[in-house]
Amino acid sequence: MADTSRRALRLLSLLPARPQWSLGELATRLGAGERTVRRDIETLRQLDFPIVTVHGPGGGYRLGAGHTLPPLLFDEDQALAVAVALQTAPSTVFGLGDDAARALDALTQVMPARLRASMEALRLTRLRNYWEFPAPPIDPAALKTVGAAVRHRHPLTIEILRADGSRAEPGDGDFTPAVRVEPHHLVVWAGRWYLVARHLADEAWRVHRVDRIHARVSSRTPFAASDVPGGDVAAFVMTSHDRGDTPATWQCTGSARLNLPAGTVARWAPGGSVVEHLDAHHCRLTLGAWSWAGIAGILATFDTGLTEVRPAELVDACHRLAHRFSAVTESPEPARTSEPG
Repeated sequence: MADTSRRALRLLSLLPARPQWSLGELATRLGAGERTVRRDIETLRQLDFPIVTVHGPGGGYRLGAGHTLPPLLFDEDQALAVAVALQTAPSTVFGLGDDAARALDALTQVMPARLRASMEALRLTRLRNYWEFPAPPIDPAALKTVGAAVRHRHPLTIEILRADGSRAEPGDGDFTPAVRVEPHHLVVWAGRWYLVARHLADEAWRVHRVDRIHARVSSRTPFAASDVPGGDVAAFVMTSHDRGDTPATWQCTGSARLNLPAGTVARWAPGGSVVEHLDAHHCRLTLGAWSWAGIAGILATFDTGLTEVRPAELVDACHRLAHRFSAVTESPEPARTSEPG
């Protein structure tokens, strides 16, 4: 009986993980025969769990609508994934700290002792080091608006906000008129939320920082799905040099002209830096760090020619690093000691 109960709980945790399961897949994951799985499914149906049989060559089983699974039906991997997600979400979404902590406590209380011990072991202590490139947490209301529009394929009207989140008024030097877009994807990269959208005015695909736009639904009529240029959403976001980013707040901020295309630099530049397209083979990178030597070190990772380095403090830091590296290459090789035989 205990084995049957454990198997039934495991079955309930598997069903919502996919839109549909074949009988063979369920049997393999549960380590049981297909006849046994059929009996377990019938048992769950008698307990009013709406498990639907899908007929046909590609048939199987799926969990019907109208039933919410309680947290205690998570398996160990799912529980640990939720524990990590609840502890890391507040760093990217504003105002979730208390709610996430309460949800984690509630989830922990209903877990069996073995799972509770595993979750407690993953209580994270978030530490910051000097090489983090932080982003401000995003407003959950903005995230809900954009996320729902992406999910339901509802066109949006968006306004570009200032770096501090305020709205520019007509007549301001940085004012840009609102535009209508088709929101296709919501992407999280380097601690920042990005909207991948197709602009209706010129049919161009662009990437926008969600915390740098004010969005409202402009139509409830769904648009047709389209593929981003190249067909790879991740590559499109990472190689788009104009993502609405502005330099993060740092003790030191500098820039340089690089002999590389903007798309290449955008992919490897730290979050919170700005890549400006100059021509097909050159771009300007603006970034910050905790020291001028830190910026110089990051620039060196691109392994290309640098010009128009600014400000003078960054130029001095580059010279100092070059002198240090030169001294390293000119140092005599230390004598080797023989290994004991």
